[in-house]
Amino acid sequence: MTTEVATLAGGCFWCLEAVFQRVQGVKSVLSGYMGGHVDHPDYKAVCTGETGHAEILKIEFDPAEVSFEDLLEVYFTIHDPTTLNRQGDDVGTQYRSEIFYQNAEQEQIARTKIAELTQSGEFSSPIVTKLTAVQTFWPAEDYHHNYFNQHPNQPYCMAVVSAKVRKLLKHFPKQVVESK
Repeated sequence: MTTEVATLAGGCFWCLEAVFQRVQGVKSVLSGYMGGHVDHPDYKAVCTGETGHAEILKIEFDPAEVSFEDLLEVYFTIHDPTTLNRQGDDVGTQYRSEIFYQNAEQEQIARTKIAELTQSGEFSSPIVTKLTAVQTFWPAEDYHHNYFNQHPNQPYCMAVVSAKVRKLLKHFPKQVVESK
């Protein structure tokens, strides 16, 4: 099996992780940080917005089961790509919408997807998702990994993360598997 990697920022990484863990063809997910100017950032520093990092999800997937384009379809469905540095009540540059592409093919697929969504009028405001070449990935602290599955009754998980999972189940029922 040959796998590929997608690296996406779209708000809190707990939300992204909980969704993409449930997508068929995704082999692993890892929360972390990317796009900043500080080596070895930690959650506390990233939350200040001063490191320049986004909370991101590194997704390893089997392209024979799910394409990068399919992953982007889920990505653009479960987060709001029209709000700059914000997802709901999560505000700051660390919550920006950004695709860190691995190669020219991923960059082109992402540009095409954004153009299609823009042309379709699906969103009433312009898409602000940034496209950036992949940078150094810094894994998040261990307690962030598999967060929703371990803390489903935590208030943020109940209110925000579970809503994203429900959106996945509603829009992509045939692509959902049990979380890993």
